[in-house]
Amino acid sequence: GPAHLFRLAGKCFSFVESTYKYEFCPFHNVTQHEQTFRWNAYSGILGIWHEWEIDNNTFVGMWMREGDSCETKSRQTKVHLVCGKSNKLAYVSEPSTCVYSLTFETPLVCHPHSLLVYPTLTEALQRKWDEAEQLLYDELITDQGYKKLLKEIFEEAGLLKATEENEVEKQSKKITLEFETVEKCSKEYKQLSEEIKKLKVLLGQHGITYKGNSGE
Repeated sequence: GPAHLFRLAGKCFSFVESTYKYEFCPFHNVTQHEQTFRWNAYSGILGIWHEWEIDNNTFVGMWMREGDSCETKSRQTKVHLVCGKSNKLAYVSEPSTCVYSLTFETPLVCHPHSLLVYPTLTEALQRKWDEAEQLLYDELITDQGYKKLLKEIFEEAGLLKATEENEVEKQSKKITLEFETVEKCSKEYKQLSEEIKKLKVLLGQHGITYKGNSGE
C-alpha cells in the first residue's frame, strides 16, 4: 500500500467506550479489552491485518480479518481511514454481529492523492492497468470485465487476498497460457525433451525400462 502509511507500523492507538478499550495497531491487529472486574471479562482479537478495502481506485480502509471465533465465524474489523489533525482512533461500532467498524483519523491521508492505488504499483502492473483502461475506452471489455482485470492487478500487487477459487483458476490459466506463441511452444518443447532424456538415463541407471510411444 501507500509507503507513507508504513510509518504507522509498530504503533498502536486506543479508544475507550463505556467498559471497553479498543486498540488498533496498523498492519498488525485490532483488539478489544473489557475493563471490568468480572471474572470472565472479555479480552481478545477482533481481526488481524489482511488486505485493503479499495473503492474507486482509492485505498479507503484496512480489513482486519480472522480474529477470535464468534459463533460460526471469525471476528473481523474494517478500519476507515479519514483525514484528521492527529493520529487517533476516533470511533468504534459493531454494524453487524462480530463485524466491527473503526474510524481512524490521520493527517497522512489528507492530501487528495495520498490514497491513490495507481502510484503504489510496479511499472509492469501500471502498464496492465493502462491496457485495461484502453480496452474499456475501445469498448472491447465491459465495466464488469474492467473491474475483474483491476481486481486481478490488485491481487497480484498483494493489496487484496485472492480467494481459493481464484488461485485455482489462475494456476490453470498459467498452464494454458504457456503456449501463446510458437516460440514459447518450441522453447518449452526443448526443455521437456531435455528433461525426458535425463529421466530416461536415471531410469536406466536403476534398471527400469522406459516404455513410451511416439504420441507421448
